[in-house]
Order: sequence, then structure tokens, then C-alpha cells
Amino acid sequence: MEPLESFLGFLNKFVSLSADEFQTNIVPYIEVRTYRKKEAVSKSGEVENYINFIGKGLVRKFFVHEGNEIITQIAREEQIIHSQESFYSRTPSQYTIEAIEPTTLLSITHENLEKIYSSSATMERMGRLIVTFIMVVNDRWQMSLLKLSPRERFLQFVQNNSELMQRVPQKYLASLLNIQPETFSRFKHLLRNPSVSQDETTTLTSGE
Repeated sequence: MEPLESFLGFLNKFVSLSADEFQTNIVPYIEVRTYRKKEAVSKSGEVENYINFIGKGLVRKFFVHEGNEIITQIAREEQIIHSQESFYSRTPSQYTIEAIEPTTLLSITHENLEKIYSSSATMERMGRLIVTFIMVVNDRWQMSLLKLSPRERFLQFVQNNSELMQRVPQKYLASLLNIQPETFSRFKHLLRNPSVSQDETTTLTSGE
């Protein structure tokens, strides 16, 4: 599926847009941006000026704490990624956003997004629903990090994102799930060896 077609499909999850409405009200404001593997999309200390829809590729968002990269989001095709607080408050971001693999983004600036919202009631409603959706997804993710055990987080992620297990470096996934890399490796071993007992699985989580 072409990125623009994919983006229209994403928007239609929130409001019903015809192809003509999409071409007239949104497409003129889209910037197609491409990035190489490990190339920064935006950097810490800069004001985030774009909201990005991933047409192709993988992107991660992270901040640095005590010399360690803490990943808070990994996004793939047909998902949104941006530094939200910076984008909406127009203050410097604490995050770096970086391509994990060659990536194509459909990006809209803050200024142009405001133009889209002000063009009609439908566009304004679409924006509100998308922002609400992103907030709910983020809230659910934060709750899972607090409520679920490392093993439960791992299993839930595998169930919902099996494709990413093949596409994303293991150290990135361990950081995203807040699991020690060694424990993450052992959990992967358990997937390949389902006969391992629950007691052994519990032992692996000790110290997390």
C-alpha cells in the first residue's frame, strides 16, 4: 500500500474522509521525508516541529539518563511518532527520534497542522480524536509497565508485536520493556523451549 493511501486509511479510523477531502485539505501540507538507518529525525534540545506518520520503516524515541538510552516508543508503518510535549508546548524536546531502518515519513508541521484543523469542523474533530487516541495508547502502555511483571510484559509484547521481534535489535526491545537484556534473552529462550517450567520462568524474573 502506498504511504498516502495508508495515511488516508489511518485517518478514516477517526473520521470519514473522501479522497477529494484528503487531497484538498491534507495532502498539500504533507512533507515526505526519508531517513537512513540510525539517522536522527529530531534531536534532544530542539523544538519538535513535525508530527510524523510512518509510511515505511521503523523509528524509535528515546532519552538519555545517566549515560543510558531509555527507549519510550518504537513505531512501525501506519503509526504516529513525535515528541508530543515539545510539539504542542513549543518547548525544546527531551527526546531524540531516530530511524531503526530506512524510513519514509509523512510529516506535517505544527503550523500547517493548525491550518488543517481550522479549515473545517471535520478536520478539528479529526485532530481531537487522534490526540485522544495517542494519549489513551500512551496511558495504557505506562500502566502496563507499572502493573505487569517483566515476564508478563514480554509475553504481551510478543503476542501483539511478533513482527518487531525480528525487525528490532534486542537491546532496543529490552529497553522499551524495561527488562534487563540478559533476562530478555532468557525469555526468548523460553519461547523456543515451551517445556521450561513455570518455576524456572519465575526464577528468571528475580532481580528485575
